[in-house]
Amino acid sequence: FTSTRDLSPRQQMPQPGIRHKGGNRRRGKKRDRRLGDVKYDENGKQIDDRDTRQGANLGFKDIVRVNPMFEKFYRAQKFCSDEEFDQTMEVLKTDLPASFRITGTRSHADGLLKIIEGQYFKELTEFLAKGGNVVIPKVLPWYPDSLAYQLNATRKDIRREEIYFKLHNFLVAETDCGSISRQETVSMIPPLVLGVEPHHKVLDMCAAPGSKTTQLMEAVHDLPEGEMPTGFVVANDSDNARCYMLTHQVKRLQSPCILITNHDAACMPNIYIPDPERPGKNTPVKFDRILCDVPCTGDGTLRKNADIWPKWNPVNSVNLHG
Repeated sequence: FTSTRDLSPRQQMPQPGIRHKGGNRRRGKKRDRRLGDVKYDENGKQIDDRDTRQGANLGFKDIVRVNPMFEKFYRAQKFCSDEEFDQTMEVLKTDLPASFRITGTRSHADGLLKIIEGQYFKELTEFLAKGGNVVIPKVLPWYPDSLAYQLNATRKDIRREEIYFKLHNFLVAETDCGSISRQETVSMIPPLVLGVEPHHKVLDMCAAPGSKTTQLMEAVHDLPEGEMPTGFVVANDSDNARCYMLTHQVKRLQSPCILITNHDAACMPNIYIPDPERPGKNTPVKFDRILCDVPCTGDGTLRKNADIWPKWNPVNSVNLHG
């Protein structure tokens, strides 16, 4: 017999899972009785309740992608015909496809493209030929050199379906090392139409999180292997936290031709460089190309953030103007 006076304060504290006199037994969250008995597979491993029929019936319901206030608000703007607006609403109710593009030098991109098509896409094609339910990535025909793909499946589908498992892991690994950029299809268009060349000085005024910035940097580095560009990219964002995200994104390319600034683009200060015509003097930078993807309401992200549907109201959008 040991008196409590002989125990340390920690030893006298109630221990988890042990019933103590004058106290209740500590327990975890109770299991819903509607799930029935715990189920096991043929190997004796417990089956996750979420993977059972009863668990599926008790799961979260799909978000209803309808918001009369949203439709009324934007229909009143009259920015397109009623027929086109109806088509727009139907598209907004669909999931956003996953897309990515191959980055790096020409030789490196060609080599990576052969691996993707010859190994990972081949597995999907063979699985489809056997009657499997799978979507084959499609080349975006308007992207230069066919280095961008769109997969008409959501990111959630790619993570869940076993057939996509190898492709998903490959994309994650290559994204981390800068060989691939997972980027929305519509986000790839502005840097292309800007027509950036290796000698251009480029300003990206609202750059975070940086997918377009990396595309601009790739255009600046579009030179024969071994040559360095005379141009550079200045990537600016007014949000300090998002600038860290921007830094993480662009450092994957390991380029010396990038400068990240944290300013309000409405009053961006001048940047001075040595004046080649006047030794010892500086001259302000005059940019050849400027990309300004200003902060917006974000209402167009309904396709990838379905939880916006029940929450949307005009006040949230108007507050962004403050």
